[in-house]
Amino acid sequence: MSFSLRLWIASVIALTQLIHGAFCWGKEGHYAVCKIAESYFEEETVAAVKKLLPESAEGDLASVCSWPDEIKHHWQWRWTSPLHYVDTPDYRCNYEYCRDCHDTHKHQDRCVTGAILNYTMQLMSAYENSPSIVHYNLTEALMFLSHYIGDVHQPLHVGFLGDEGGNTITVRWYRRKTNLHHVWDNMIIESALKTYYNKSLPLMIQAIQANLTHGWSNDVPSWESCQLNETACPDPYASESIKLACKYAYRNATPGTTLGDDYFLSRLPIVEKRLAQGGIRLAATLNRIFSSKPKLAGA
Repeated sequence: MSFSLRLWIASVIALTQLIHGAFCWGKEGHYAVCKIAESYFEEETVAAVKKLLPESAEGDLASVCSWPDEIKHHWQWRWTSPLHYVDTPDYRCNYEYCRDCHDTHKHQDRCVTGAILNYTMQLMSAYENSPSIVHYNLTEALMFLSHYIGDVHQPLHVGFLGDEGGNTITVRWYRRKTNLHHVWDNMIIESALKTYYNKSLPLMIQAIQANLTHGWSNDVPSWESCQLNETACPDPYASESIKLACKYAYRNATPGTTLGDDYFLSRLPIVEKRLAQGGIRLAATLNRIFSSKPKLAGA
């Protein structure tokens, strides 16, 4: 099946999900992460990303950053479902790759941090010194990597095993019945758009970018860096997320709770900062992959 046909199928699935209210961070969150990242791409990264993107993206990575969510329920792509998250032991509030990165069948490396490492490796494999045949679909690798770096920054994508990252914790978001995971994927962002940004996602992204230029500018270099000169370093991002999940997401959000202004106003700054960190780190990872390297194999 050609990539364009798979993308068409994915768009139909996405429309079906939207009709049923399953706005699968949600689409806005992933768009924000990738749009923020684009503004930090180095020149070589811009060229490499545009070369790999499907034609339908028209050179805009952000437009396809939700693709892995749109396809994961289709039978052909169900194997990707465990790659969006990593579950951790209940109430320990920490993350360990060897202990936690596996699927429900205990297959190691099948989690969001493992996926980030895998798709980084796939993209790097096309940038070896000697000419070689590229064995991976690099377009898919780019879209998966961009999406999963966003996912690992959503605190409840590194939540507790017992409640499936908040998916089984039923709460009310103001008057609307939902679950805690959906609150962090979508509803905090949706409420922010309505309350502060005139329902405009570009305005929200501009506000986050302004914070990156001013309020968080001193933090950006540490967000960008990886220890030991690694190309990708998702483990610290996952550790941050579970700590934030314990401190903010799960706190005062027991089953049956109604979450309102107090929860929204105190958690929104966390969400916006995680979107910013996700964007900065996605850009830094892609810059390390694509910059100052030989041309794409077979190009």
